[in-house]
This record gives sequence, structure tokens and C-alpha cells, in this order.
Amino acid sequence: METLPPTLPSACEQPLLYDGTTRLYMSYVCPYAQRAWITRNYKGLQEEIKLVPMDMADKPAWYKKVYPKNEVPALEHNKKIIGESLDLIRYIDINFDGPKLITNDPQKQRFAEELLGYSDAFNRAMLEGLRSKGPVIAEAVAALDKIDSSLSKFDDGPFFLGQFSLVDIAYVPFINGFQIFFAGIKNYEITKGRVHIQKFIEELNKIDAYTQTKQDPEVLLALTKKKFGI
Repeated sequence: METLPPTLPSACEQPLLYDGTTRLYMSYVCPYAQRAWITRNYKGLQEEIKLVPMDMADKPAWYKKVYPKNEVPALEHNKKIIGESLDLIRYIDINFDGPKLITNDPQKQRFAEELLGYSDAFNRAMLEGLRSKGPVIAEAVAALDKIDSSLSKFDDGPFFLGQFSLVDIAYVPFINGFQIFFAGIKNYEITKGRVHIQKFIEELNKIDAYTQTKQDPEVLLALTKKKFGI
């Protein structure tokens, strides 16, 4: 089991930039950063890619100079900084050793691109569903139904493309989070009546690369309630 480094507050010193170390600047509680963290773990890159976890509520001022967007995740590799989580997980898959997470099947490739392109819209619909008053809005229900249906497209495994891929990594931090948040805030179970999402979650919880990145649900729920002013 990897010993995780402590979260860096604003007062910490900056790591020496471009010293040959590959670093993943991230936050343990950020789902976007979790995408890159899972990819790193699944490919067995714990020694090659060093985690630099930061407190996003008390961010080191030097980080904005490292990555001007001042967001996580960002990867320091080969004297450059790569950001944007979906771009980053592809970059790690292509540029590092380990199990490949991109399929060679043309039909699955097309579906992968469609799903990766939909991920931001899915997250927006779900966040709107959390913020709305009263029952869960139709847009969030439709988004969940679309995901459940998408998980049934290929029958050679429980994941979006049948076998585990970057698409699952793109979605699982958010599906896990929304399961926690909708249960805790809206008293709504996102897996109810959605057997494919239920199976997806069950199978993901058997993959160490993912479970090693999971955080305390109560901590995540408290952070989300604070963010939404609940």
C-alpha cells in the first residue's frame, strides 16, 4: 500500500521545478484530480509519478506560477506542464508504460469519444439536480438514465466499453460522488432501478487503483454541503 504524502498548505515551499521529477499536482478530494490519480495507479506509476497534494482552500501561491490556470490536476513532465483532466489521462496512458486504457476497436473508440464528450454535460445536469429545490429534476434523472443505458452497450464486461478504460476513469469519481451527495442531500439513490450503474460501482470497487483513491464519504458530503451553503 502506498504511503500518501501530506496535503500541502499555502505556507509550504515550492518543489524544485523541472528537476527531472515527474509530479502530479492534485487534491485528494477533487474528482478531476482523481481521474489522473486513478490512471497513474492503474498503470503502476507510483514510483514514476510523484503526488503533490494541495489544500485547495489554502492553496500555495507559487502554484499559479507553475500552472497559470491555478487548477488541479496538472502534470509536470519533460520540462512542461500538462493540465485539463481528460487531456491528462490520455497523456499518461500514451506516454507512460503500463496497461493500455485506450481500445483499438473502432466502434468502441467512437463510443468512447462520444462518452468523454458528454462527461461535462452529465456533471452539469447532476450538479443542477443537487442545487435545485424539491424533487430531483428531470434533467438529472435523464442524465443518469443515459449513463445506465450506455453501460449496457457492450456485453463483454460491466464497464462502458465492456473492459476497463479511460472512459470509466473519467466517470467514476463523479458517479461515486453523486451517489454520496444525492443520498445525503436529496435522499435519492442514483442506483435504484439502474442495474448497470449498480454493477459498474460494484465492479469498480474491486479495482485497487480506484479504491486507493477513495475518500471518506462523510468528508466529501460535508465539503459539498458547505460549497452549496446547505
